[in-house]
Amino acid sequence: MKREKGDVVEDILKIEPEHYGERVDLVLREIYPEVSRSYIQKLIKNKCIVFNDTGKKLKQSHILEEGDVLKVVFPKSEEIQILPEEIPLEVIYEDDHIALINKPKGMVVHPAPGNYEHTLVNALLFKYGDNLSDRNGILRPGIVHRIDKDTSGVIVICKTNEAYDILSEKFKVHDIYREYHFLSFGYIKDDKFDVDVYMGRNPNDRLKMAVLEEGVRSITHFEVIERFSNYTYGKATLETGKTHQIRVHLSYKGHPIVGDHIYGHRKNEFGVKGQMLHAKVLGFVHPITEKYMEFSSELPSDFKKALNRLRHRQR
Repeated sequence: MKREKGDVVEDILKIEPEHYGERVDLVLREIYPEVSRSYIQKLIKNKCIVFNDTGKKLKQSHILEEGDVLKVVFPKSEEIQILPEEIPLEVIYEDDHIALINKPKGMVVHPAPGNYEHTLVNALLFKYGDNLSDRNGILRPGIVHRIDKDTSGVIVICKTNEAYDILSEKFKVHDIYREYHFLSFGYIKDDKFDVDVYMGRNPNDRLKMAVLEEGVRSITHFEVIERFSNYTYGKATLETGKTHQIRVHLSYKGHPIVGDHIYGHRKNEFGVKGQMLHAKVLGFVHPITEKYMEFSSELPSDFKKALNRLRHRQR
């Protein structure tokens, strides 16, 4: 599905809370991972990125704030083809306004320039066609929040703009219950603990996050579910929602998530690819009925196999 306007292709970006306080060029590099930073800088220089409909020239170092909206204009040579694909989806719940999907590990949530295939959005377009909210730009129909490519679990999709407007506000003010399950390296002694630190871009690798004094406050509540000799199975609930927050917090505490090659750097005995982090529970007040609803999904098979292996060893 190609979306054009005259000789260009446009994408509207409403800046999410996790990106408040960050440089615009770094955020765009994260949103469009297949596009080089130099190309992003070229778009900014050529005024192909419009800030809050003001026409104001954007600087690469501009710090994004709450309420910011960017219009990204891609030259026609960068034709955007977003085609529906018949990819099986595990639908946990759906009605006329929302759908809850159990996203598998390895699936990217939405397309980006240079990577327009095999994403959750391609699957959603096949299943729902035009019955998706268009509030979040042409690359993200229906998408109101994201989880990492190699994180599995529950994600909510908005079919209507009304649902999107209400839920996006709930995510912005952290009025959503988000519970993740993880398997980390090491024996965590405390049954419950919180991590309350400031996070920002890693100065040595701008595509990674790190704990920094000059960053933005991030808070995660952790609870141990099961301990093994050198691993811990636990759950994390988010009070804030920064990029890679749980992964960074556990690495900061010395217990990186198994399979996390970015923040872990440890070989794992289970042969898993990608972090063992699963968005287990998502709870919120329904945007239309105003009734609280909570949705959960089963752990993926590689996660279950690893836990069973550790339990068998501990008998």
